[in-house]
Amino acid sequence: MEYIYSAMLLHAAGKEITEQGISKVLQAAGVKPDEARVKALTASLEGVNIEEAMATPAQIAAVAAPAPATGEPPAKEEKKGEKKEEKKEKEEASEEDAAAGLGALFG
Repeated sequence: MEYIYSAMLLHAAGKEITEQGISKVLQAAGVKPDEARVKALTASLEGVNIEEAMATPAQIAAVAAPAPATGEPPAKEEKKGEKKEEKKEKEEASEEDAAAGLGALFG
């Protein structure tokens, strides 16, 4: 979040949002800037009207999303999602079984 805050601070001050500017703001706040994240942020903000983005929260989330620097391969994220889907499918199946059992009682 501090990366986005630094870009918002530069914008509020009327300064151009550059890699160097973001790095300086982060350093002033006592944060060691990660060059890859700074580059990703400036690249994702190119051509974005920040005033409009601030008025629409969904756009802020879309701009912030490309910066997950976890180092985990995407396959692990997919597996987590698959497990959630499997669990949801099992819950739906058990609900259907329960409904069928009730139908047999009353049917």
